[in-house]
Amino acid sequence: MKFRDRGDAGVALAEKLALVIGQNAEVTAIGIPRGGVILAEIVARRLGASFDIVIPRKLGAPGNEELAIGAVMEDGTEYINRYLVTALRVPPAYIDEERAREVAEVKRRMQAYRKPAPYSIRGRTVILVDDGVATGATVIAAARWTKKQEPATLVIAVPVAPAQTIEALKHEADMVVALAAPRDFGAVGEFYEEFTPVTDEQVMSIMRARDML
Repeated sequence: MKFRDRGDAGVALAEKLALVIGQNAEVTAIGIPRGGVILAEIVARRLGASFDIVIPRKLGAPGNEELAIGAVMEDGTEYINRYLVTALRVPPAYIDEERAREVAEVKRRMQAYRKPAPYSIRGRTVILVDDGVATGATVIAAARWTKKQEPATLVIAVPVAPAQTIEALKHEADMVVALAAPRDFGAVGEFYEEFTPVTDEQVMSIMRARDML
């Protein structure tokens, strides 16, 4: 399966979610910046749901910041891949430094992207949306933070993720909805015809249109 772009993926994901969840005023679609915000906004519109964002940040491996050894949220909620940390012999001091640096970046982005308003998701069905998942680190951290807010149900929804990652995500949510779960997986962008980076301004434009910035 290949999507034209994030808009196409968002529509397809919304159609799948409509079958699974239906239109419900007690649903909130939450996007993970940057790409997931575009999809979550489409899902929210099509399901008649409310909309918001959360911001996890990946903890990169020493010497290879693209390899996630974990992820963290603004309040310190985190996921650490203990297997990778052990295999790469990552020292605790490195994790502490990386965590502090990324929490600071989360706070910067929260100020840039969203009004300082409390979240209103307790008792609701929350759909956590990203534009694709590889290791799942950031989605897991976001899911763990979301569960602390006491939603009635937590759904993780993505267009594509490796089959083994989906199995891991099932331990973090009540339901995982993925349109494609290939066993041969290189990168999320391989499943899109157009996958240009989403800019801060695109995210802020969506948030302004929603009167959330």
